Amino acid sequence: MSLARGPLGRTGLTVPRICFGSLTMAPLQGDFSVERAAEVMAYAFSRGINFVDCAQLYRVYPQVGAALRRYGRDDVTVASKAYAYTREMAVDAVDEARRLLDRDVIDIFMLHEQESLFTVKGHREALDALYTLKSRGIVRAVGISTHYIAGVDAAAAMGLDVVFPLINVDGWGIVDGSRAGMERAIARAAAAGLGIMAMKAFGGGNLHGKPRECLEYITRLPGIASVALGMQSEEEVDANLRFFETGAFTPAQEAAIRARHRRLHIEEWCVGCGRCVERCPNGAARVIDGRMMPDHAKCVLCGYCGAACDQYAIKVL
Repeated sequence: MSLARGPLGRTGLTVPRICFGSLTMAPLQGDFSVERAAEVMAYAFSRGINFVDCAQLYRVYPQVGAALRRYGRDDVTVASKAYAYTREMAVDAVDEARRLLDRDVIDIFMLHEQESLFTVKGHREALDALYTLKSRGIVRAVGISTHYIAGVDAAAAMGLDVVFPLINVDGWGIVDGSRAGMERAIARAAAAGLGIMAMKAFGGGNLHGKPRECLEYITRLPGIASVALGMQSEEEVDANLRFFETGAFTPAQEAAIRARHRRLHIEEWCVGCGRCVERCPNGAARVIDGRMMPDHAKCVLCGYCGAACDQYAIKVL
């Protein structure tokens, strides 16, 4: 049995059911060396997970680019995203991705972390620039990533190509509603022809204690073309492939996943400046007694707070 592939909405792209989420290898999280990251990603590509998600924020283009060179073929679908809101920012972000990945075309380019129709319309200049690049063959599909139900509905209302929502069995990290509400929004977007990529199937690592339940849920959810999963070893690649191919982990694989624990670590030199509070998309960062203290009930371990910290005091370990 091989990893199933299918159409990504009306984009014309065909993608595998698993997308390699590169954030876990980025400086914000695992901080893998270029060589080691390339080994794992190229292994995943060779096993059929030839779809990778990255972002300007992640600073992981060198690792992804090295993996593409190591793999040595041009059949990998690349998705990226940026916080652009002007034409110049959007064009520069795509040019940066093309240059650092050594690719003429970026298959999917999205605006990062959109919240609602209001915010998407506020970024219309950047969206228009991305669609201009699409008309020139530099980008193949345009979309947004979001932690919001309203963001999914906005993508459908604006007639975008792709939407990349947060969804998992516990509804962990959905900012403006419930799992059921996000499911309905995804169904509406899929019915409108959008390609749906799903993120945070394991709640950013918070749901590692029930991996079977997480993947049973996301693989059965209608409308999802591909699920981005963060992986840090060949063994994790093999475990996820086995589940998507057979519907089950081996006992050893499931035990290893359950045993893995990720956490947000705050160094003692944190100065409590509050930049992390402003940056956190889920309202999970707080400053208490002059030090950042995460609200673990809201934190999805994305590491974006760490990107805002000029003291390098926040890490996902």
